[in-house]
Amino acid sequence: MPFKETCAVEERIAMFRDWDSGAFSVTEIVRRFGVSRETFYVWKRRREAGAERWFEEHSRAPRHCAHATAEDRIREIVAMRRRFPRFGAEKIRAKLIETRPQLDWPAPSTIGDILKREGLIVARQRRRRRRPVPVGEIVASAQAPNEEWSIDFKGWFRTQDGTRCDPLTVGDTATRYLFETRIMEQTSVNVRTALEHVFDECGLPGAIRSDNGSPFGSTGAGGLSKLSVWWLRLGIEPHYIPPASPQDNGSHERMHRTLQEATTQPPAATKKEQQARFDDFRKHYNEERPHEALGQTPPAKHWRPSARRLPRRIEEPWYDASHEVRRVRPPGTIKWRGEQVFVGEALAGEIVGLAEQDCGGHIVRFCTRDLGLIDRELRFLRFAPPRARLRVAKETQ
Repeated sequence: MPFKETCAVEERIAMFRDWDSGAFSVTEIVRRFGVSRETFYVWKRRREAGAERWFEEHSRAPRHCAHATAEDRIREIVAMRRRFPRFGAEKIRAKLIETRPQLDWPAPSTIGDILKREGLIVARQRRRRRRPVPVGEIVASAQAPNEEWSIDFKGWFRTQDGTRCDPLTVGDTATRYLFETRIMEQTSVNVRTALEHVFDECGLPGAIRSDNGSPFGSTGAGGLSKLSVWWLRLGIEPHYIPPASPQDNGSHERMHRTLQEATTQPPAATKKEQQARFDDFRKHYNEERPHEALGQTPPAKHWRPSARRLPRRIEEPWYDASHEVRRVRPPGTIKWRGEQVFVGEALAGEIVGLAEQDCGGHIVRFCTRDLGLIDRELRFLRFAPPRARLRVAKETQ
């Protein structure tokens, strides 16, 4: 029988103990222990070399790997990580290729191993999550610059001097370009002022995606607020995600996590210093930080200004001849068939169109948005805001 794996060391010692007795020839010894003559002489040479623990296996790992990363490359990888401490292996590699494209840089997995070996990456403790049950459809995403922007208030926090900070963030959905990260109170007036500045510099998007909360949306007709009424007059469609569904604005929420890690842990001493951190982050995020969804390139290489500019004067909504036109009064009502019908305070001062339906009621519209139906009893039945969705193909479910 050959050496047993569990007691190979004892077998080798026993073999040479028998050999030292002089009672056995080499042929008899190898037959007795079930090994080849070559194996016998290998261990005999090791024993005669005088090694104290000659009977133990030696490491078979190669002393030199031809494919090992050169020391100077390792130093550059480590230096890039120290320069950008929040970049992962793929982003580190993208920056190295951008800096020195003539060199053959190792794969992201190898870079990750180097960073772990140097103690520059700490593995995250991931909780085991149960697989979610599909319950609906997926909100469609933009494919071109300025097709859709995202807007939200990142969760508020306090600076070290106790000042409350509510950062407004505005970004392009397709290219991840970050237009604004500004501390302000969560009011319609403040957000409009900030957006006017962004629109003036960058142009107008086709749509803006947001949650349903104030100041972006409301529980009123069509989900509109004063702010989204202004968007519609500019030709910008409000895209509201389903309630309590931040995953439907996932890329923007992911940016918020990066923003928080880079600028608020810990918070700055004052509001002014915190805003300076946000400004630096926005420049870094747009111009330096590679993005996986963009082929490990920064957003600035993909975004371009919109051809639609902010008009100096916003025209009143236009409705065709099939509509009757009414101006909404300050309380949010219109006069219809001799009665005051409430349609929404957010529309006060605006012109709406009413189109007769086959059922006898009238659809109330503002710009491109259907707000509700006035039935024959002159009751206004408000519509919920539409949700732009993309049905998942069966083969991908």
